[in-house]
Amino acid sequence: MAHKFKDWLEVRIGLNDLIRTQLTEYRVPKNINILYTLGFIALAGYIIQVVSGIFLLIYYIPHPEYAFKSVQNIMNRVPYGWLFRQIHVVGSNLLIAAVILHMLTTFLMGNYKKPRELTWIGGGLMLLITLAFGLSGYLLPWSQLSYWATTVTTSAPTAFPYLGDFVTKLLRGSDNVSGITLSRFFALHVAILPPLFLALMVLHIFLIRRIGISATPFGVTDEEKRPLTQYIKKTHPDGYPFYPDFFRKEMLMVMAYFTVMFAIITFLSTLFLPEEANTPADPFETPAHIRPEWYFLAPYQMLKLVPNKFLGISLQIILIGVFLLWPFLDTYKEKNLWKRPVLRGIFLLFLAFWVVLMFWGRY
Repeated sequence: MAHKFKDWLEVRIGLNDLIRTQLTEYRVPKNINILYTLGFIALAGYIIQVVSGIFLLIYYIPHPEYAFKSVQNIMNRVPYGWLFRQIHVVGSNLLIAAVILHMLTTFLMGNYKKPRELTWIGGGLMLLITLAFGLSGYLLPWSQLSYWATTVTTSAPTAFPYLGDFVTKLLRGSDNVSGITLSRFFALHVAILPPLFLALMVLHIFLIRRIGISATPFGVTDEEKRPLTQYIKKTHPDGYPFYPDFFRKEMLMVMAYFTVMFAIITFLSTLFLPEEANTPADPFETPAHIRPEWYFLAPYQMLKLVPNKFLGISLQIILIGVFLLWPFLDTYKEKNLWKRPVLRGIFLLFLAFWVVLMFWGRY
């Protein structure tokens, strides 16, 4: 039966030719390292979020009177509901971590340079959308933690006169976080962001396959250092096949991703679900210590340190713009960051500053 189905596909789409050109004969650089698997890990993490999210969507009720109860029903009554919710919660944090690491390693290896500027911008936009997924999904349980963390986060635009109040009211739907906010964040989380992310992901993968995978900057050939004046696809004829060689590495790293996820679920079950996450939202009782999730802690702490809130948010918007447009700002030909002491020093200093702000905001 399987053989007949394979023959049926072969006649219609040329299955054998597709496998040969896209898998077995598709070459990757011979000096490729395990860091190149982070993109595939992010893709696997997104698929996990979609599958677990669909399961939760069956039982979740996006209404302020029933949202918290429906989540507790998933955790306590729905068979294996607690597992799917933990997978979704832990998976969202691991997905964000994987995308951030993917962007950092791409920067370290200089793989954002010509002709891959659009690939970098697409990846940067996917990171921003992934953070938006985290922000919008965080409110949905309608817990004390999610309610007040969202209140803090959505108040940030008010630093801008006139326009800031409009943006905050647009996000919330009213002056305060309410049931309207919950409906808007639910729509954003399940209907608006997924197609945007999917479109960028398809474009991102297309660009990678169309342009070719960039080799690491260590031992780069003269051919790759020459200025490009026309389209040239990197084929890496001296590399090794994507399948099964590199595909095995990707699957190994996906299994490591699952191992970390289930280790957190098993031994650190309250890491992302503290006590405040199991308390229903109360608009009239502000918690003593309220802060956003770890991926927003550094910007949150930066705003607290900058005396002028408008200046703090403006600085962060400028940093986002520099981040997205960096391939056009960095015109230096050398890809290897370790051969560029000034940029290396700035990068390490900025990274250390970001980590310090994150832990400072947490504790």
